[in-house]
Amino acid sequence: MNVAAGVRVLVTGGAGFLGSHVVTALTGHPDVKLVVAGDVRPPEHPVEDVLYEECDVTGPAGLAALLERHDIDVVVHLAAIVSPGRDHDLEYRVDVDGTRHVLDACAEAGVRRIVVSSSGAAYGYHADNPEWLRETDTLRGNEEFPYAKHKRLVEQMLAELRATHPALEQVVFRIGTILGPTVQNQITRLWDGRALLAVSGSDSPFVFVWVDDVAAAMVRAATDGPPGIYNVAGDGRLTIHEIARRLGKPVITVPAALIGFGLRIGRMLHLTVHGPEQVGFLRYRPVLANEALKTRFGFTPAMTSAEAFEQYLRTHPGVARR
Repeated sequence: MNVAAGVRVLVTGGAGFLGSHVVTALTGHPDVKLVVAGDVRPPEHPVEDVLYEECDVTGPAGLAALLERHDIDVVVHLAAIVSPGRDHDLEYRVDVDGTRHVLDACAEAGVRRIVVSSSGAAYGYHADNPEWLRETDTLRGNEEFPYAKHKRLVEQMLAELRATHPALEQVVFRIGTILGPTVQNQITRLWDGRALLAVSGSDSPFVFVWVDDVAAAMVRAATDGPPGIYNVAGDGRLTIHEIARRLGKPVITVPAALIGFGLRIGRMLHLTVHGPEQVGFLRYRPVLANEALKTRFGFTPAMTSAEAFEQYLRTHPGVARR
């Protein structure tokens, strides 16, 4: 992609956790001429030199006009609902319909490149997943787990768009668990109690990546990085038992059937939004190999999975007991 004149970038979800880091990183790059952050809410901490626009991806009206008004070259599409809740219809409207609206607007406005935050969840949570998942492995995001299903559907749309609009370059990042100084999600909540829950017979391995590494990869994708599909994760992985030892907390190991029964009852009583499908989420973690990111894309995360976890503990001092 020719960046001699400087690229003009729109970031959807630009006021969110990841989006705010990405827009900050973009403003510091010499090849970026303009950064527009689109979101449904104003930023908590506005970034100097970033133009903020109201942008609701659930409705197609105005998206193409927004791109044309600012003469956008590159769209970094981050708008999504990461933590599942009870409103799966809203999650679908944001994650799937929202992406479709953004892709249609990019094609209509003649955008040169789109960068999309997909997820390792697109591979799905399956007993027969390979030990290390690579970009050539089949996407099997589970029907029973909306976030994984939605990411699979989004990637199907992207594949169709590559055939119908080959001039629109794509960088698709399948991202592992992002950790950062303010992050709070369904994974970090697993570590907040007095003990960690493990499923019998599973090591529940996790891959982590620090938010600044993700933002730096996004900047490369928006400027001079090659198009393609890449797993984004730090080197290595941590099992649930290694995490527990570092936290100084015990592990309670429970059979999968018993956990599923407890979650089913808990959801019936409105004690949790999660159901039996969450057992697969805990049991069959997608472990992302990052060789393509380092060799083909030319980016190596500064932190390994273990180092990202340590940095998370330094910025969340109440989580570990020692």
